Amino acid sequence: MDGDLKARNRTVGAALRHDSARKHTTGEAAYADDLPEPPGLLHAALVPSPVAHGRILDLDLSPALAVPGVVMALGPADIPGKNDISSSGRSVEPLFAEGLVEHWGQTLALVLAETRDAALLGARAVRPRIEALVPVLRIEEALERQQLLLPPMVMARGDAQAALAAAPRRLSGEFRCGGQEHFYLEGQIAIAIPGEDGEQTVISSTQHPTEVQHIVSRVLGCDYNRITVECRRMGGGFGGKESNASWIAAAAALGARATGRPVKLRLPRKADIAATGKRHPFLYRFDVGFDDTGRVLALDATLAADGGHTLDLSGGVIMRAVTHALNCYDVPDVRITGLVAKTNTVSNTAFRGFGGPQGALLMEEVLHRVAAATAQHVDAARERNFAGGPNGGETPYGQPLEGDLIRRVWAEAKADARIEQRRAEIAAFNAAHPYLRRGLGGFALAFGISFGLLHLNQAGALVHVYTDGSIRLNHGGTEMGQGLFIKVAQVVAEVFGVPIERVGITRTSTAEVPNTAPTAASTGSDLNGWAAHAAASAIRGRMAEVAAEQWNVPADEIRFEDGLVRHGNRAMEFGDLAELCWKKRVSLSATGFYRTPDLSWDPVAMKGRPFFYFSYGAAFAEVVVDTLTGEHRVLAADLVQDCGRSLNPAIDRGQIEGGFVQGLGWLTCEELWWDKEGRLRTLGPSTYKIPGSRDVPPALRVRLLDSAPARVETIFRSKAVGEPPLLLATAVWNALRDATGLAALDLPATPERVLMALRAKG
Repeated sequence: MDGDLKARNRTVGAALRHDSARKHTTGEAAYADDLPEPPGLLHAALVPSPVAHGRILDLDLSPALAVPGVVMALGPADIPGKNDISSSGRSVEPLFAEGLVEHWGQTLALVLAETRDAALLGARAVRPRIEALVPVLRIEEALERQQLLLPPMVMARGDAQAALAAAPRRLSGEFRCGGQEHFYLEGQIAIAIPGEDGEQTVISSTQHPTEVQHIVSRVLGCDYNRITVECRRMGGGFGGKESNASWIAAAAALGARATGRPVKLRLPRKADIAATGKRHPFLYRFDVGFDDTGRVLALDATLAADGGHTLDLSGGVIMRAVTHALNCYDVPDVRITGLVAKTNTVSNTAFRGFGGPQGALLMEEVLHRVAAATAQHVDAARERNFAGGPNGGETPYGQPLEGDLIRRVWAEAKADARIEQRRAEIAAFNAAHPYLRRGLGGFALAFGISFGLLHLNQAGALVHVYTDGSIRLNHGGTEMGQGLFIKVAQVVAEVFGVPIERVGITRTSTAEVPNTAPTAASTGSDLNGWAAHAAASAIRGRMAEVAAEQWNVPADEIRFEDGLVRHGNRAMEFGDLAELCWKKRVSLSATGFYRTPDLSWDPVAMKGRPFFYFSYGAAFAEVVVDTLTGEHRVLAADLVQDCGRSLNPAIDRGQIEGGFVQGLGWLTCEELWWDKEGRLRTLGPSTYKIPGSRDVPPALRVRLLDSAPARVETIFRSKAVGEPPLLLATAVWNALRDATGLAALDLPATPERVLMALRAKG
């Protein structure tokens, strides 16, 4: 495969623009709500619960039917299949609440109308009678009541308690981080179009078309083959459309089944935020033992996630948090306990990083506390505890880390950031400004790449070559703006040695590639790239045989490059060979399949090899804080990210920049707030602050690690880049601590929280 990289007009590794970049900027890109509406289309709206917890006494839908334009209103009794939209398969989550309401905004019913305004008015007309119960809203209260969605998940090595007792020094701590709203630009939407014999085509803004197919079929009570799910593009996903998109589609499909007419369900922004899951908030408690040099000897920690009212994907989130709790550091004796608390809030779900960002925060807090106790800079404590070298490089679950890459990205980020010079400049600034304080913080990362559920690590693709030499590519991955489609197209173009323009990119469809995994866990390029490579290689092999027969030469000497097929001085156009293959009755179509090798996981023992490889990165950030108001700004950030041998440096750079800024939002300004009745009050941009253009550091310097191809056989030795860069924003948290001298700073570190912490410090 590496030999293909030597083609003169190389496609893989080229910094090509996103396939829809021009359409995005001109507004030509068609999202689900932009598509022409089928004749007879009805619009749908959800009836939400007005309380966070309570018993449903009566649900009268007749007021909705009295609204002009309303055609039908559907409740739990109108579901022909199962009233269950659970993605986990380990618990039941109703599409429409029955008997008990578990969170504010939970869906009670669906209203269908001729116009969207009429549907929304009809939904607002419904006044359910609910006997209110006291909601549980805080992780601490759920833990006290022993309200858990899963049994405790424990990862251990050695004897943490004995090592703590024997450690020369010891301390304990507690801190918290908040959740995060996905705030994708395109909200949740689905269009269900009924066909013959109970068939439906569902156009869904989803990261997981196969799960949409399964949930729709479950709710309708039909076979999977009756449901076709399609998605050309999403206006952002970030994990929020991995499981939540499924029940949106199921509600639309239920309406189409009941009326026999197409149904569109597009959630208004406030309804979207109220009804869909978030990044899990976490509560951390730990005991750490260490020596006088700052070497961590033992750690016993509990990571408690707020799962919301049902399980959703919390099992996978807490597994990744636990396995990433040591990040790139080594602790000889360790015990990490993961808990998922049940509260009366919306069921929390996948979010970029999938628990990894929350897990990695633990060692940052531990190292700050250890560094303060041993009177050294936190970066010295960090370097003393890096995994690999004399400290050992194996994780507690038994998978080795690459200590040389950890130290390399860290050293290069330090060099790029000019640490010693910057610290001197910051010290001079702080001496001259009594109320403004600058600070510099670093962070290093080891992020595991693969799905925690082993069976999800698979992908399929379908490739056709037409007789004019054009190519049609389809695979199970979905495009949400991250550039997956152009990367996979580059792989196919590389295999055939043709310009990228010859590869036609098509919508994702369960009718073309079935039984797919979600586009998540940073695996999109790895899985779908290999599947497409397999399909294209099968066709190329057949074409090479035809060319070899034509020229009477060995097939393995045929080369595909520059849009030509060559042997020695002989050549023909790629399209000419395609036509010749057709005339000789050789198939120019193939499916490809890939499953990630060498994975294993024992969920009881918490041992194995759950990740195919690790992606490494490091960052330094500089901030300035107004100590009179708590306001702060990131002035500069230097990022070094390991992308292996990048498939597309332009796309990867965009992912690194975007991930960093999204992480910056989670850690500094995006705050979810529920009132005492359990009503979410941060329902839009006026009350929930995502980063804006002025929040991006004026100096944001991004560099891909040079000459570091993946050491396992990834597609063209590339590495994933979707999620890891988000964690690099943790450097900003560390910089805020450096600027303020705060020993403790819960997250998000909003100006209010920084100011309160400064006042508490005195």
